[in-house]
Formats: sequence, structure tokens, C-alpha cells
Amino acid sequence: MKVTVLAKADESMRLLLDETEPSYANALRRVLVSDVPKMAIEDVEFHLGPIRADDGKEYESVGPLFDEMIAHRLGLVPIPTDLALYNRREDCPTCHGEGCPNCTIIYSVNKRGPGVVTSADLEPIGDAKLRPKDSKIPIVKLGDGQAMLIYATAVLGSGKDHAKWQSTHGVGYRYYPILKAGSKTLDALDPNVPFCESHMQSTSTEEEETLELSSDCETCKKFMDQYKVDSVKAANDPTRIVMEFETDGSLSAKAVLLASLDILAKRFSELATQASALA
Repeated sequence: MKVTVLAKADESMRLLLDETEPSYANALRRVLVSDVPKMAIEDVEFHLGPIRADDGKEYESVGPLFDEMIAHRLGLVPIPTDLALYNRREDCPTCHGEGCPNCTIIYSVNKRGPGVVTSADLEPIGDAKLRPKDSKIPIVKLGDGQAMLIYATAVLGSGKDHAKWQSTHGVGYRYYPILKAGSKTLDALDPNVPFCESHMQSTSTEEEETLELSSDCETCKKFMDQYKVDSVKAANDPTRIVMEFETDGSLSAKAVLLASLDILAKRFSELATQASALA
């Protein structure tokens, strides 16, 4: 299987998988969704009781939402992750699961109302680079006299354990489309070809279909004007698959892809070793 990057950004990527088949593409999809690890908040400790500010005003450490709901929202905030730096807590050779800088990130929130507690209020105890990349995620709105004082612990996990450890979203793939305008074969993903996914996408795996173009569709109109046709012959190539995904910002799209390919390579290597032992 050959992998070509068609388009990339910090948090999204589109790939072309050549010389492959759907089972391999689906294996990569499942690893992207479920197995690439990332950091996420797992434990939240709430300070309860009155808090006295420097000006003498007293606040009550309570909020309008249940603690469980606030903890759930904190768990879904994307936490910057360096897979080369952090270990799973249960596998950490330094602390053996007790918690240390190699497997744990601790955040604090100290906010007084009135105002909205957001992801920007998550202050890492240590490196400032560990602040959430997205600083505008709302957590809870505090009223006058209300305050929030908490400590939150982030650890490494994977999407198969909980959705908060899922680093990728919108992972999908499709066969590479084949288009013919008259006798001319076109590259559907060429930016110069007005390709309409609604009216030019064949539902057949390999057999060629003749599809009528819509005069009400702007993309179809451009195609008809450019190639002087009112229909298109369309098919799919199951040996070439286009895959797209985006991340939540905790990891870059490149880091996620490299991690997923590494996980797949190790799994196939282990399977080959076991198969050889049986033989």
C-alpha cells in the first residue's frame, strides 16, 4: 500500500491510498479513531467551601452545574500531547503508576464570578506550552459570589477506552472516482475539473454508469460548459482509496498519521511472527 498526501493542514489531512483494498483502509480508519493515544483530563478535585479574596470579598466554591458535568466537560477539552514524551500511567517505568511528569499533567482552575470559565482558565502546573490550544471552549458560567477552585489531572489514553481520548474525528474514505466526458478520461480530484460529488459519484464499485448532470447545480453547469456534455460516465477504482480525517487539536494531523501507521506496522509484524510460529 502506498500513501500519498493530497492535502494537509495542522489539524486535517486528505490521503490517497494506492495499491490497496477496503480492508486495509478500514484497518487504518479504526486505528485513527480508536488506538492513537492522547492526553485527556481523567480526575478532577473540587475545592469546596468559602474562598476569601484579597479585597476581603467572600466567594462560595459552587457552580450552577453538578460537579460531574463540569468534570465531563473538562475531560473533553483537547490537551496538547507529545507522544514521544508521555507514557501511559500504568506502564510508566518512572513512577509505576503513581503519577509523575512523564505520565501526568496537572492543571489548576482558579476563577471568580461573575464570568465564564473557559479552557483558557486551565493553568498547567509546569510548562506553559501545555495550555489548551483552543482557549475559547466554555466550561461553566459563574454568577456573582461564585467561584471555582479545582485541580485536574490529565493522563494518556486511547479512543477505545473513552471518547475524550479520541484524537481524530470525521474519519472517512471512498473509492477513487473515475470520470469520462465523452471519450476523454478525467481526474476527478484535479482542481481544474469541476467535480460534483452529488451528481457525478457512481454507486457501483467497478461498473461504469452514465449519470445525467443537473442544470440546477452550479458545479454541473461548469462541467457542462467546460466539456460540452450533459452527462458523464462514472465508475470507482477499489484499488485506490481517498481518506480524510481531522484532529481535535491535541495532536497534529501528521503526528496522528505517523502514530497510526506505526501501530499498524507493529500489529502486522506481531501477526506475521505468530503465523510463522504456527507454521
